[in-house]
Amino acid sequence: LTNFIQMHYSPGRIVLAGAGGIDHQQMKDLGEKYFTHLGRTDEPLLERDVSLKEPCRFTGGDVRIRDDLMPLCHVALAVETCGWKNADNIPLMIGNMAIGNWDRSMMGGKDLVSGLAVRFANQPAAHSFMSFNTNYSDTGLWGAYFIGEGPRMMEITDYVVREWIALCTKITDQEVERAKNILKANLRLQLDGTTPICEDIGRQMLAYGRRVPLEEFEYRIDNVNAAKVREVCTKYIYDRCPALAAIGPAVAVPDYASLRSEFYWLRL
Repeated sequence: LTNFIQMHYSPGRIVLAGAGGIDHQQMKDLGEKYFTHLGRTDEPLLERDVSLKEPCRFTGGDVRIRDDLMPLCHVALAVETCGWKNADNIPLMIGNMAIGNWDRSMMGGKDLVSGLAVRFANQPAAHSFMSFNTNYSDTGLWGAYFIGEGPRMMEITDYVVREWIALCTKITDQEVERAKNILKANLRLQLDGTTPICEDIGRQMLAYGRRVPLEEFEYRIDNVNAAKVREVCTKYIYDRCPALAAIGPAVAVPDYASLRSEFYWLRL
């Protein structure tokens, strides 16, 4: 742990951000007071030496911890995507919004917008799902975390994969426009207050090397259509090797060979 902190908690990896009514000189003085002991570096942000000289290779596979005493089975399923700066990230974010999130406390049933939410709402054994899009500098993970009752996990997992393949083959302009509006709304909601604004500044400085204006994000989102979403999702999802992790009564979670074969189905 000490070695990890010494390697990664270095001046070249720290962003001191402020939002609201704060004086620049005051923030600078506070930074010098509390962080001077870390030393100085002339190396630009994002160009510090790291422990891994070569990029990591993503390899699909699965890890299962079977525990039949647990009431529910928890599964995370993901594919490798791209880094923050890659232009494909915006269509993937839109695809992520199209899949959405759902849990049993939500109303709507068959009238929900997300196709996966409709499938889950009409399956008594399905409890919840949450889609995610996690990015790093040169790679990313795009997937979903879902919970259900053990004996029906094969069917529930099939729901997830089928909706992913639908993104590659038949998502419509109307669905994309709805997902774009949700994404833009979420971007604005994340800036509600000085604390989330500071977090956003720090995250963007580490990811992009600059603060990206909200208008630029919205412009890039508006320039994506259904054809682009299908193209990008096909590139990263269709016929790709997923990574799966499951814990709980996982006996009915599909074996990896069967799961992998679903990623090149054309019938939905």
